[in-house]
Order: sequence, then C-alpha cells, then structure tokens
Amino acid sequence: MIDINKVDEIINRYEKSEESLLAILQDFQREFFYVPEEGMKRLCEVMDVPESKIYAMGTFYKALSLSPRGRHTIKVCTGTACHLKGAPQIIETLERELKVKRENTTEDGRFTLECVNCVGACAMAPVTVVDEDYYGQTRASKVGDVLKKYE
Repeated sequence: MIDINKVDEIINRYEKSEESLLAILQDFQREFFYVPEEGMKRLCEVMDVPESKIYAMGTFYKALSLSPRGRHTIKVCTGTACHLKGAPQIIETLERELKVKRENTTEDGRFTLECVNCVGACAMAPVTVVDEDYYGQTRASKVGDVLKKYE
C-alpha cells in the first residue's frame, strides 16, 4: 500500500496537462521505486485521461517499472566477452547472496538483479553495474564486498 498523499503531492507539482504525464510517472518511479497502480488510477482521475494511455506509457519506457524495484539496481552484463570471462558465475553468486532470482527484487527491497545483453564495456569484462557505478573485471569472490557498499 502506498501513501496516496505522496501521489497527490507529486501530481500537484505539475500543470494539469497531458505533457506532464511522463514527468509525473518518472517522479512516481523515483519516490516509490516503481509506478504503483494506485498512482496511475489517481493520475487518470486528476488529468482526465484514459487508463490505457497511462498504462501504455508505463510499459513503453524502460525507465519505468510497474512492479516494485529495489533501491539499487544491479546489472550483470551477459554479452559475449562478459559471458566468456565469468558472468554466469557472478550471476549465480549474486542470486545466492541476495536470495533472489535474476529479474527480481530482494524481499527487503534493497536490490533488483538484472541481466543485460551488453553495457558496452567489453574491455572491462566481466562487468557488473550497480546503479551508475561500473565494476570491471568482477570476480564472484568480490561480489560480497561490492554489495556492502550499498544500503
């Protein structure tokens, strides 16, 4: 259950026009770590737009998620170079340490674990990205040290 007062507070920061919809959804994402259904419904009421339009925006933009995400996002590159240099072992270690399967969020909401096709840093393979921090030549044995940096 989310705080509907927070939803209203975010909506009230913006002009009541369709041009504000994406910015409001992005603020929902920042505040709640996802775009909650209650927020989308409230936005439809206030802006008088169809629910399908809000839902379409929520599913179209990669920066928005309709399911709860962790405070930190871990992306493990699974491109060819990273795969050959140990990405599968890093993923297995993260799944074991965090007790979560890839593409899911830990129960405490701390981390979301994702596998991505390529982060474009093959020279640093294998690469793990936590939020905006890149960790090159990642080793499964060092995963625990990296996780300790993020609360």
